[in-house]
Amino acid sequence: MRLAQLYNQPRLTLSVEFFPPKTEKGEENLFSEIELLKRINPAFCSVTYGAGGSTREKTVDLVDTIHSACGLEVMCHLTVVGQSKDEARTVLKKLKEFGIENVLALGGDPPQGMADWQPHPDGFHHAIELVREAVAMGSFSVAVAGFPETHPRAISRDADLRFLKEKVDAGADAIITQLFFDNQDFFRFSDDLRKLGVKVPIIPGILPLQTASQVRRFTSLCGSKIPANLEDQLAKVESDDDAAIELGIEYATKQCQELIKFGVAGVHFYTLNKSYSVLAIHQNLAL
Repeated sequence: MRLAQLYNQPRLTLSVEFFPPKTEKGEENLFSEIELLKRINPAFCSVTYGAGGSTREKTVDLVDTIHSACGLEVMCHLTVVGQSKDEARTVLKKLKEFGIENVLALGGDPPQGMADWQPHPDGFHHAIELVREAVAMGSFSVAVAGFPETHPRAISRDADLRFLKEKVDAGADAIITQLFFDNQDFFRFSDDLRKLGVKVPIIPGILPLQTASQVRRFTSLCGSKIPANLEDQLAKVESDDDAAIELGIEYATKQCQELIKFGVAGVHFYTLNKSYSVLAIHQNLAL
């Protein structure tokens, strides 16, 4: 089922994100976690590329396995960085053959150790080109990424919002945001996009934090901030990962409650290949 249909349902549309494990044991663990997450009946899951497109082939294979063996709708990430136009088209053709209907078109992260983003010499330069390519094939529903706190490489917030609108105008059916911890940033982001005429669903991306050090690393990489109230709570669980997980569940539950009240069509959970926190949040929300 395509994104436009999934987000047009009367109930809240929940989705979860995985990354390709590096080992056979990690893959075995992932499929165990997927079976647990199926309890909450996610509308779809997404599977990421590694930095610089490093896991492209593994991602496509994993997408096929999850779709065929686990019986879940899957949205495959597709990035500009790290691949030529022909390689991107090959991925899209494979996904079509596998019966995958949804993709997330992204610029992508540079390879590890490379500070500056550089497109492939024979590749696309912007995510909007991937949107157009996928839409032109007629087989895909496309989501794009949004940054409530502005993309780290954007020249301005206004330019970032307008570029996002261009991606929607090019055919994107939904916006899924980068992680954030201050809902006010999402509310402002959503309101400003609506004022620009963006009508597609704007879906908040929620990260249930696992450790204090991890959340600081993630926010520094994606340009998100840690609100003062959350920072105060993180300081108390600095060396207690179990307590940090419980804090993450409590904080994300409150975020989701406010977002649902605001009227979002869905929530996208960054699971980090773990089910415990998402299952607990789902139970707290009594969905």
